[in-house]
Order: sequence, then structure tokens, then C-alpha cells
Amino acid sequence: MSALSGLEQLRAMIASNAQPPIGRTLDFSLVEVDEGRAVFEGNPDARTYNPLGTVHGGYAATLLDSACGIATHSKLASGQAYTTLELKVSYHRAMTADTGPIRAEGAITAFGRRVAFAEAKLTDANGRLLASATSTLLVITP
Repeated sequence: MSALSGLEQLRAMIASNAQPPIGRTLDFSLVEVDEGRAVFEGNPDARTYNPLGTVHGGYAATLLDSACGIATHSKLASGQAYTTLELKVSYHRAMTADTGPIRAEGAITAFGRRVAFAEAKLTDANGRLLASATSTLLVITP
């Protein structure tokens, strides 16, 4: 896949239903990708709970980071890579297993030669905002 652009890699991943191991572990998957945009869907359950009986903030952060990262990946040329430099998460509502399906949508806000900026929103099936994030990502060119 290395000869493919980032967007081509991601479209092939969706077409083959191949998902990264973290998605299998936490029950979320990449469902849509366009240039500069990525959407994940997931289903939080009791396995993702913190000691207080709600979904751990790290679950939301992981989906938001994935959405920002894959939105960035979709803009990469063949051979380029990226890594998250900074992720700022704001939590708006608590989640439980009763929250039901959730959706993380990420989009690029600026893409430079070395640094990209992205934002993402995590919503429930009714469109209620659960969490949001902004991210700074390093674009790596060998």
C-alpha cells in the first residue's frame, strides 16, 4: 500500500473492512473518508467504563484523536506519515452504554508542509455533542 496516497490507503481499508487493532479493541470503526475528513462510529459499553460507572474520557479522546489523525492521513502523499503533537479535548456530556451509537467526525482546518491542524466532534445518534477536540499534527516527509 505504500505507493498509494493516504486517501487511497484509507479507501482501500474501508473497502476491505480492515480496521486497526485499537478499533477492534474499543469497538469503533472508520466508516467514511474524504480528502481532509474522516468519520468513525462506535458503541461504548461497560468495558469502556471508569470507576464511576460512566465511559472513560480516554475512550472519547481516542475516537477524537483517530478522527483528527485519519483526516490528516487522507491528505498525505505516498510515503508521508504523521503523528499527533497535541490533542485538546473538551467533554460536554457523560456517556454510558445507554448513550448508544456515537459518531466522531474529524476535519482538517489547515494543512502545511510540516504541520496540520484538525478538529473533531463526537456526537450521539440524536446529534447531541458529547465531546470535541482540536489537534496539532506533525507531517513527516522522509
